[in-house]
Amino acid sequence: MEKFYTTTAIDYVNGAPHIGHAYEKILTNVIFRHFKQRTDNAYMLTGVDEHGIKIQKTSKEMGIEPKAFCDMNAQKFKEAWELLDINYTKMIRTTDDYHKKSVQLIFKKLMEKGDIYKNSYKGLYCAGCEAFLAEKDLDEDGFCPVHKKKPEVVSEENYFFKLTKYKDAIINHIKQNPNFIIPSFRAKEVLNQLENIEDISVSRAKSNVSWGIDVLDDPTQVIYVWIDALSNYITALGYAPDKESEEFKKYWPADVQVIGKDILKFHSIYWPAILMALDLPLPKHILAHGWITIDETKMSKSLGNVVSPKSVMESFNLNEPDAFRYYMATAAPVGKDGNYSDDDFKEKVNAILANSMGNLLNRTLSMLVKYFDGNIKQEFIKHNSLFDGAKQTIEKVKHHFDYYEVAEAGQEIANLIDKTNKYVTDSAPWTLAKEEKMDETGHILYTVLEIMCVASSLIYPYCPNIASKMAHQLKYDITKKIDDIDFNNIKEGKLISKEEIEPVFLRLDSELAKDKKNK
Repeated sequence: MEKFYTTTAIDYVNGAPHIGHAYEKILTNVIFRHFKQRTDNAYMLTGVDEHGIKIQKTSKEMGIEPKAFCDMNAQKFKEAWELLDINYTKMIRTTDDYHKKSVQLIFKKLMEKGDIYKNSYKGLYCAGCEAFLAEKDLDEDGFCPVHKKKPEVVSEENYFFKLTKYKDAIINHIKQNPNFIIPSFRAKEVLNQLENIEDISVSRAKSNVSWGIDVLDDPTQVIYVWIDALSNYITALGYAPDKESEEFKKYWPADVQVIGKDILKFHSIYWPAILMALDLPLPKHILAHGWITIDETKMSKSLGNVVSPKSVMESFNLNEPDAFRYYMATAAPVGKDGNYSDDDFKEKVNAILANSMGNLLNRTLSMLVKYFDGNIKQEFIKHNSLFDGAKQTIEKVKHHFDYYEVAEAGQEIANLIDKTNKYVTDSAPWTLAKEEKMDETGHILYTVLEIMCVASSLIYPYCPNIASKMAHQLKYDITKKIDDIDFNNIKEGKLISKEEIEPVFLRLDSELAKDKKNK
């Protein structure tokens, strides 16, 4: 693999980050970290969307300038992703000067090409969606189905993009590339939307929306979200119509763009059309993830059930985000909705990270110290059929990630741990030790520790801190590329002492975990 480029949607900074934002960023980051194990040239882009009427209105209500308001909230998103160990390559802000300049040139190029034209328009505008809606898009009460508010009638002279010009080309691309939209069942939905597609407004009158990027040579208009926000995926790499940076040439097209299912239309129809108009290749895949509900209820400010990732970590006394990362990344099969509940979170991470994986490593190392003073003898080191199963797990995990099936890959790792636990139970090394069958006992412990090396590499994208702790106790190189994983990691000689053995993840309800947090 020569390179890997993945992006998230850029978050609107009208509020603070919540668990839904975190789900997408964690999902994307797990994908990114996995592919960093397969190539030295991996790039993850995230960012924030900072223009539009909502920012303009909210900042005015607060009595501060829009940019100051954006600075304040953009920092909240940055801090949230640091808290969750989202090791992105770049975080773009649509108020960045380089982005604004490139967007203006993109807009100008599309005008010169004849793909943008000026026209008067009267339509139903939802400020929440920052989009014009058709009558058929509204619910039976005439409200926006997402924001449950009646859109306002807006009459303006705007610039329009010739979306209809690219309708057939987009339909053909989707049909000829069945994995362009993931999950594939979303493609039918998009094809249905394309049937009645119309040209779209790509500017707003400055008299109505002043907080935006000015249209070059027309100070009465600001560039609307579709070109401003969507272009971030290429401007972040240094793209502008008058130049294509080396970084852009290296990484574009994106391998996968991760977005929520609610903005699939914009990314699978509007965005491909803009790219076609710019004569640029389309992203290889659009991954539309589902929503995260809270206790089976959709998040809503009015219901008071909006959960922040920081509040979850604080309520469970978590010093590191690994448990939350693992839970969110495996919350739902690819493209389906997931759910968060405190009880399920505690039960799942305790069962998998503490009881199954952490305890397996801890008791195996403890037995190695008890029976062999932490030493690996040469006679322990030989092939075990479990290694063949572990190799198959590696390939299964890679296959799932090739289709961005993050939860499914996580289940394969859990299955490997379960099989290894069963091997220990069935082999009963403690019984063999009592019978003084020490070579057999040592081989069993060696086998488990080799499997744990593999497990640490595979779980690393989900749980980088836990995996690193595992690797440290195993004296294993966690930076090893996934295709270089072998079964020659545990060497003859002293592996560990009693003092070096530490739990890699403490049960959430354990007194030890609470004591560690207090310290």
